Amino acid sequence: MKIKSLAGLKKVDKYEIMLAELPQEICMTRYARDKAYKINELVRHLFQRSYEWYGFTLADNQRPELIVDIGLPKNDQNLENYVGLAADKIAEFRDSLPEATVINGWIHSHGDLDYRRFSETDTINQKTVLDYVTSLLRLPVAKVEVVIKDLALLHGTAWSAEDLKNGSVSLVTDNPVSEARIWETEYGGFCYAIVVGDDGWHEQEIHCKKRGILSGRTFYSKIPASIRLSDDGRLLTFTEVEALEEEVRNQLAPVAYVPDKLEGL
Repeated sequence: MKIKSLAGLKKVDKYEIMLAELPQEICMTRYARDKAYKINELVRHLFQRSYEWYGFTLADNQRPELIVDIGLPKNDQNLENYVGLAADKIAEFRDSLPEATVINGWIHSHGDLDYRRFSETDTINQKTVLDYVTSLLRLPVAKVEVVIKDLALLHGTAWSAEDLKNGSVSLVTDNPVSEARIWETEYGGFCYAIVVGDDGWHEQEIHCKKRGILSGRTFYSKIPASIRLSDDGRLLTFTEVEALEEEVRNQLAPVAYVPDKLEGL
């Protein structure tokens, strides 16, 4: 069956069967939470002031909904009130991870800014992360009936090119049928977004993307979410903090001011 475009066809009274549910809350280990705040602390310690930074929330591919660690990629430029990221940087960092580790979101800091929510820049960055994460972490979440008005039913070889002129969509079967229902699989994925501040505050959202396999209809959504913490037996040891300090020193690129020539770009 070839369908040029179902997206433009009129749909009436569609039926939907849910196959799976995407997360409604963010599951995170205390180890990962503590590591995020330790990065904030180390940024202030190493660079003597607060800067924005970003990292990725990591999970095991067998439990992609549970954040078990924080990954700190190379931040190209860290300002006091801005940090940006690009899709190629996400892919580059993913390639450095163990095969069983997946990225399930991103986390960033607003430092000591009095801006305790997601910014417009965050929204742009979030879309970049969401598209990347859901390209790798997606699953069938629903079967949705595509109700097509003027569906032309043909069978076997008993049809001609002239018959294809009838109907908005032609469905060819091996045996004659009088009625057909078309159900497309809707694939979906999620991505966590967490923003934290130097004094311990945090806000978080879950972003979702769903796409119909036939119609190509794509739906974006987001919900504010709570964090449910759990213990996995890991503790942020002194040795790990020392290694993390070196990682922060190497991965961040603080810029104390924005040169005039950059402000107009």
